[in-house]
Amino acid sequence: MSTSRADLAREIAAEQAHVDLVYANLSTASASAKELARQGREIFMSDRTNFLREEDGTALFERDAFAYQAARRMATLEAEHEGLVFGRIDLTDLEKRYIGRIGVRDEEYEPLVIDWRAPAAEPFYRATSNTPMGVVRRRVLRCRDDKVIGLEDDLLDSSAETDLPIFGEGALMAALSRARGRTMRDIVSTIQAEQDEAIRAPYRGVTIISGGPGTGKTVVALHRAAYLLYTNRARLEKGGVLVVGPSDVFINYIERVLPSLGEESVVLKAIGGVGSDVLGITSERYDEAEAATVKGSLAMLRILRRLVRLPLRDDPALHRVRVTVKGEVLGLDKGELDRIRDQVLSATKLNRGRTMATDQVVTALMRKLPSEISIERDELEEQVRDHPSLRSFLPAWWPTLTATQVLARLADADVAAKVAPELSPLQRAALVDSYAWLSDDDADQSRGWSIADIALLDELIAVLGRVPDDPEPDLFLTGNVAEVVTMADRLRTEKVVDPDDDPQSTYAHVLVDEGQDVTPMQWRMLRRRGPHASWTIVGDPAQSSYPDQAETTRALEELIGHAPRRTFTLSTNYRSPSEVFDFAARVVTKVFPEAELPRAVRSTGVEPLLAATDSAGLHDGLRAQLLELAARVQGTIGVICPPSRLNEVQLFVMSDPRLREFEARIIVVTALQAKGLEYDGVLVLSPDGIVAETPGGVRVLYVALTRATQRLVTLDVDTQDWRRLLA
Repeated sequence: MSTSRADLAREIAAEQAHVDLVYANLSTASASAKELARQGREIFMSDRTNFLREEDGTALFERDAFAYQAARRMATLEAEHEGLVFGRIDLTDLEKRYIGRIGVRDEEYEPLVIDWRAPAAEPFYRATSNTPMGVVRRRVLRCRDDKVIGLEDDLLDSSAETDLPIFGEGALMAALSRARGRTMRDIVSTIQAEQDEAIRAPYRGVTIISGGPGTGKTVVALHRAAYLLYTNRARLEKGGVLVVGPSDVFINYIERVLPSLGEESVVLKAIGGVGSDVLGITSERYDEAEAATVKGSLAMLRILRRLVRLPLRDDPALHRVRVTVKGEVLGLDKGELDRIRDQVLSATKLNRGRTMATDQVVTALMRKLPSEISIERDELEEQVRDHPSLRSFLPAWWPTLTATQVLARLADADVAAKVAPELSPLQRAALVDSYAWLSDDDADQSRGWSIADIALLDELIAVLGRVPDDPEPDLFLTGNVAEVVTMADRLRTEKVVDPDDDPQSTYAHVLVDEGQDVTPMQWRMLRRRGPHASWTIVGDPAQSSYPDQAETTRALEELIGHAPRRTFTLSTNYRSPSEVFDFAARVVTKVFPEAELPRAVRSTGVEPLLAATDSAGLHDGLRAQLLELAARVQGTIGVICPPSRLNEVQLFVMSDPRLREFEARIIVVTALQAKGLEYDGVLVLSPDGIVAETPGGVRVLYVALTRATQRLVTLDVDTQDWRRLLA
């Protein structure tokens, strides 16, 4: 069907008229929400400050409910919805439906825009030329703010008699060729049929979204979170949705996707921050490969439990206890004390167990009193329990422990040898060395706990239990006045915490991205955040940084249990040009022949460039390649390097006068930090260094090689061993 420039102008003008109508009604709805908020504030207005009647309390409740609902509606309506209206479908029955980020209705309550998550919008994503679903034409509106600047059409039902004009090269291909920014965009206007199927899957149980690089797994999962909140809002907003990514760099990259889809009620956390709810700390630091692998394995579960049971110090004074009653010495030796410790720890957590342990020690000591000595049982118990020797012994023998106190003990090689006999000497040395920063003699005190440590500390909290609060005194001194604090005061001001409650936050739905990198110990940490949750898990085994996939699979199977599960495999690579992806595929299939290799749908005609330099010429080589990339691509440039070179390269890019012009476009990351990200141009620096320094080796190099949307350059430094994989 032939179309002219004048035809296009007329179509854009017609679409602009509808968009203007939508925004006009949106303004009316915003004004209505503000009026609702004003009315809510006026429901209860009073100058009474000394008492509240029952009906006043009801009015307060109504006011707060009005205010809450009004605030929610205003937040939705006043959010910056760039391209609020982005689609239209024309049906065989002549109905036309506009699709947008939120639903908007006119004064007659007729839909002007259908929310993209609503069932009526489904044909916009699912219809194909083979299965048109009653759709004649699908149109994507390209908008800048509230202005329509272009159209992209697909004719889906060519058998229908229609004179609808068709414009553009197809919305998807147009979007794929656009330059990237520093944050991820939503794909709400270009979702493809296989992606939409995963997005709209039922929420119950576990949904697994797999696929190779560039298939849109991450953005599909985020759109799924928005869809689930739309269709199950009462359950999921109350219970919460947690989105977990591999790094803080990744979280910063995706943080605007859900708000752009109208959803703010989601918690985003990097895997190193999941335990912050109970630990109060987060981590961005990766361990070296050997230590990271050991810390991620289920062997650590046994090691940590032994560590908890191991006395803090090997003090002979803690191997026995003696009390004197009626001239008789009553005592327990190390074997008896160890049996009591094991019995108590099998029934309760350590920080909850001192009372039970004390009772058992007292009972065992009372049995030692010869039967011929006459004394009332209550008097005997009182004398044993209050004996100074026992009172001083118990806190040292059964101390209250924090997770960090316990884990720090692995810095001692002798302790590690006792609690980790199943590790090889090399593994044990790597584990001990990873805690060298805890030593006062170590210069690098800034290292701190690693990402892998966060899961271990979280496990220890689950084993140890809460650290009990010190009892509050009955009197608080204010100046020179003793102020009596009543129980009523405490009930009003203190939150009562059940010490048996799990301390961590829990969620109704948990979405885990880059799931192939989540270690078995991290899966245990995540499971504690969603014991009754539904799950969305995204990943690709070929990109895994954890080497023991069998152990990860077992941990995942334990998490899923008997819950319903469904798997969606995305088969099309929208990110990588075929030249780049074919190059990367040759590398990964040498070490992981079963890798799922998607089909790349684009071609740029530009083959990856293999360059080389030595350490002495590193800066000159790096500058030359970055300047060339900056001239060839318009968007972002990712420099992916080994961890040992990260600081050096970041400093060079910021300080080099010739690169400063492009500083805003150049992002320097490690291969692990690059997971889930994409750049128009990518320079992979020292592939051999990435393989040597990163858990997962070649599979993580594969991640680095598949981040480019336009051009890829590799720059070897001194060695080129990895190139043998290209043969």
